[in-house]
Amino acid sequence: MFPLNPNLHATVPPPVMEARRWIAGKSFSPERPLINVSQAAPVDPPPDAMRHAMAEAVLRQPETHLYGPVLGLPALRSELASNITRRYAGAVTADNIAITSGCNQAFCAAIATLAAPGDEVILPTPWYFNHKMWLDMCGVNAVALPTGVDLLPDPEAAKALITPRTRAITLVTPNNPAGVEYPPNLIAAFRDLARAHKIALIIDETYRDFHSSAAPPHSLFDDPDWDDTVIHLYSFSKSYRLTGHRVGALVTSPARLAQVEKFLDTVTICPAQLGQHAALWGLRNLDQWLAGERVEVLTRAAALRAGFVPLAANGWHLRGCGAYFAYLEHPFDMPSDRLAQTLVDQCAILALPGTMFTPSGDATGARQLRVAFANIDTDTIATVLGRLTTFTP
Repeated sequence: MFPLNPNLHATVPPPVMEARRWIAGKSFSPERPLINVSQAAPVDPPPDAMRHAMAEAVLRQPETHLYGPVLGLPALRSELASNITRRYAGAVTADNIAITSGCNQAFCAAIATLAAPGDEVILPTPWYFNHKMWLDMCGVNAVALPTGVDLLPDPEAAKALITPRTRAITLVTPNNPAGVEYPPNLIAAFRDLARAHKIALIIDETYRDFHSSAAPPHSLFDDPDWDDTVIHLYSFSKSYRLTGHRVGALVTSPARLAQVEKFLDTVTICPAQLGQHAALWGLRNLDQWLAGERVEVLTRAAALRAGFVPLAANGWHLRGCGAYFAYLEHPFDMPSDRLAQTLVDQCAILALPGTMFTPSGDATGARQLRVAFANIDTDTIATVLGRLTTFTP
């Protein structure tokens, strides 16, 4: 066999694919069907009007089938800049934006501009596993920043982890996997910390359109010099149900985008044109529809919080709940990776264990589970909670 890249070989398998193997070959009764809360991806297609617009682009716009600009369609970059400027009451231009093949690629591109093998990036735990996986593949050391009971990272604790090899701190808010929303003053404190140490603050806001507050989620873009420190990541996938079309964005300084362009040209040449046309149409036409999607997700989060009372009486704890996710602490004397597989067999529930979001051997991860509730309705949320309430290992 040809040799393998040792960094890639040492990287964990994709967690969602690993979880799917737990249900391979198993059958579930019609009376107790499998409820899959393992992945945070819309299962419905985009709204009809968007699909018609996409069909028109395929039929009427020949450029949809050709290579486009490496950094994305100028019209989409401009429209997203206007959207961010309105939403955050800040100053962002098209020259600050690159369109990427999904938000994961935006993170990969950002790291490619920042870190070399042996460098370090601070990730609060529980972390988003794809961030950790990319750092591992690149030979960049992911430095775990444990969070407290409220799952909020502490800037002072992060400061103690900064070394001469530190290149960035990464925040995800609303958080994947924990569902918590980072307060604006906490985000600003991390920006100040990063700036003081001349490192980057990467802020992944994939789920920003499902934030519980209608106010700007932070004031980073108010700062006229924001792009000397901040790298903002965004995804169209969840907001417009475009997961299969892979459209994300990276927002940073024009100087850094010159480096991002090298990465993107080498990896994908350009983002897929059809998804970009869809995202552009969505930004221009779907504000009201997206507002309804946000209300529905917030309703489901409220239903989960309200229905959690019996579980709490059985020793469970709801550590976080927001955007697409609830993060649970279980009361059982078994690690969460074994518990998650037991839940498949005994409760017909597929959820991800906290061990997939924490360093190997981390005691907190062994007590935690992530439930991605945004793709199930309130009745199914009640069913999930009911099955967990009656579960005994």
